[in-house]
Amino acid sequence: MSASVMIEVIVAILLIVGVVMILISAFGLVRLPDVYTRSHGATKSATLGVLCTLTGVFIHFGLIEGFFSVRLLLGIVFVFLTAPVVGHVCCRAAYRSGVPLYEESAQDDLEEVLGNVEERQRQREEQMNIRRPKKENVSE
Repeated sequence: MSASVMIEVIVAILLIVGVVMILISAFGLVRLPDVYTRSHGATKSATLGVLCTLTGVFIHFGLIEGFFSVRLLLGIVFVFLTAPVVGHVCCRAAYRSGVPLYEESAQDDLEEVLGNVEERQRQREEQMNIRRPKKENVSE
């Protein structure tokens, strides 16, 4: 078995794994019950699927075609860094805006943490109102 055949097999495996992971992500978006689990399914499996696909393409062009693409490297880094962060920020925004969890969710770990944050923010606002002098209405 020659080296180019081995490279092609590795590229094919990476592409198949990537496509399967993206397919799993699509099923997760349709089947999962709430915004939090959907976001988890979309970010984890889609990120892995896109990274496998882009890595397979990078290896193919680099080792078979002899062309190393900086754009593919930047795409891999960009997806790896941004997709999980975007999923986290979207879930955090949904939680803070009051989107309910699925009824059968076992626990809510953020309730205690964010409840304390909201309480501290309310206390700060009260302190700021105490420190600021009240403006008097001057009527002539």
